[in-house]
Parts: sequence; C-alpha cells; structure tokens
Amino acid sequence: MRVKSPAAPSPPDRSGRQHPTKGSTLSSSTIRPQVARGPALLLLLLGLLLPLTACGSPTGPATATTARSPDAVEPLPVEPVPRLPATTASADGRQVTVTSAERIIPLNGSLAELVFSLGLGPKVVARDVSTTFQQAAALPVITQAHDVSAEGVLSLHPTVVLADRSTGPAEAVAQIRAAGVPLLVLDDAKQLADVGPRIDAVAAALGVPDAGAQLKERTTQQINAAKAAGPATGGRPKVAFLYLRGSASVYLLGGPASGAASLIEAVGGEDAGTAAGLTGDFTPLTSEALVKAAPDAILVMNKGLDSVGGVDGLLRLPGVAQTPAGLDRRIVSIEDGQLLSYGPRTPQVLREITAQLHPAVAK
Repeated sequence: MRVKSPAAPSPPDRSGRQHPTKGSTLSSSTIRPQVARGPALLLLLLGLLLPLTACGSPTGPATATTARSPDAVEPLPVEPVPRLPATTASADGRQVTVTSAERIIPLNGSLAELVFSLGLGPKVVARDVSTTFQQAAALPVITQAHDVSAEGVLSLHPTVVLADRSTGPAEAVAQIRAAGVPLLVLDDAKQLADVGPRIDAVAAALGVPDAGAQLKERTTQQINAAKAAGPATGGRPKVAFLYLRGSASVYLLGGPASGAASLIEAVGGEDAGTAAGLTGDFTPLTSEALVKAAPDAILVMNKGLDSVGGVDGLLRLPGVAQTPAGLDRRIVSIEDGQLLSYGPRTPQVLREITAQLHPAVAK
C-alpha cells in the first residue's frame, strides 16, 4: 500500500491495526511516530522490521535473554493430495474456486507458514519479505518494498494466491484477479482462538481438509501443553508489548488490539496496555504512558530490539528505565516472523515467552 505521513496514528481500520513510518520527533518526554492511514495491518509492521540490520546488541548483565531459536516450520509427515476443485468464501465477500494447487503463492509469512506446515511446501513458488523461515529461504521474493508486485506474482504463473486483509496495494490484488488467478482473502488472525479457523480455511481452499484437521489437532494440543507449562501459582506480571523501529524513530505501546494480548494472557501475564486503559491497537510511546502501564516485563521483536541498540538502547528511551521492567532489565524478545503469526508455530512462541518471562518455571 502507499505509505503516507500524517502527524499522529491513524484510527484503527477493520483489523484494528496500523503501521508506522518515518518522520517522527523524539523528546525527553514523548516519542511521537508518524503512521500511515488506511487498511494497514500489524503484519506490515513485521515486514517493516525484516530488512533492518542490528544497531547494537545488549551489553551488561541483562536479566532476560533474546530468543534465537531455529526459524523453521514442522510440516506434516506426509504431503497431502489436494482434492479439487474447491470453492471457499473469501473474507472480502467473494466466492473463490481453486482448481489446482500446483503453484501456490502465500502473500505473507503467516500464510506461508501454514501452507508449509500442511505439507504443501513443495508447491509454493514464491514468498514475501515477511516469510523468513528456513524452508522458504530459496524462493523468489514477490514484494517491492512492502507492497505486493502483481507483475512479480503473475510472472510465476500461480494457480492460487493466498492473502489477508493486510495485503496491498488494492490495485495489485485487482490486477492478479483480473488475470484469472484465484485469490483468496482470509481474515487476520489476532488471538489464539483464530488459529484453528485459519487452519481450516486454508486447508479447505487448497483441497486438503483432512490434513487441515490433523494440523489443527496437533497445534491445539501443543498450544494447550505450552499454556499448561506456565506458572501454576504466583502473581500475573504486567507485560507491555512495544513495537520498535529505531531507524525511523518509531516507538509504539501495544493495546488490547495489538495482537499480543492473547499471547501474554496465555503465559500467565497481564497485558500492560490494556491494564493502563488503552482501547485500540497502538499508541505513541510516552513516559506518561509507560508510568501508567508500569510493566513488570517488556515484550519486543528481535529486530526491533536490535534497531534501538539492544537492551541498553531500549533503556535509554524516555521512561523505560524507570519502569519495573526497566529496573530489572526484564525484556522478552521473540523472532519477528513468529511472534504474531498465530499459526502452527504459536506453541513455540508461547514456550519461548514462558522461558524468558518465568525462567524459574522453565528450569
């Protein structure tokens, strides 16, 4: 989509998400990012972070450590055979009929993860910038900056394209459909309850409902096991989800619609933004907002943390060092492409958050 530069965050779109861009100013008491208006989602936030290189690394005796687990998916043991044609309701009101799953293009990392987990990875012919796991690394990238390239997609002759409400620009989606390619739009997954229906929807569209049922059962069992591994007793630490993009001076505090609240609650925490009275997805990070949130821990994405200079750089942002989380250097950092994917790798995300948030339990 086209990125604009208004002076304040845009109102939430239908997904309840926004994405920031350059042009903000930093003072001692407030950090006010500029963000794009229109239907831009948090998955685009993930894409914005992926090209960043590290601006530094944590130094000193940080209490928390950064998770650097292998970035890979676990496919089902047997590649399923699609039963097609299959007609599925698209989230944008269309009925989409897929007649072949021989050449699949998922237009974001979450959908790619799901297709590969179903065992259909050999049929995927391209990826976008947010698809970073090992099995997809050699695939051509069909995004320009953070927009889908219709020309790039069509040059690979896909038989089916998977998208969600974050996919843009709209002109590219229309161009792909005008070329006669079945393009299915899925609703965004923003909480644990969305994982099962999302698996069902993708599996049905690709003609592998039995594989979908198997993957959903496996994922549900793993999510339940990961939740059960959390602390049985004790208080609920307040955890603030911060979106960081140091190269553009963009710093946001997540609220109940940020996509992280469900994960925080599942591992025995309380979303600090929600507890502080936030009602949307993100708000500009300010000293006042942090004081009100008073988080016991801070949840970030790896590349976002790197972009501000690691834990030490994060503590230099206004207000962070004065929070309980800052005083204890209690930072939970998770791989960008995994944190908010809400799919087959969500159990791994829950285990990693638990290990960093509750190290005594992990031992």
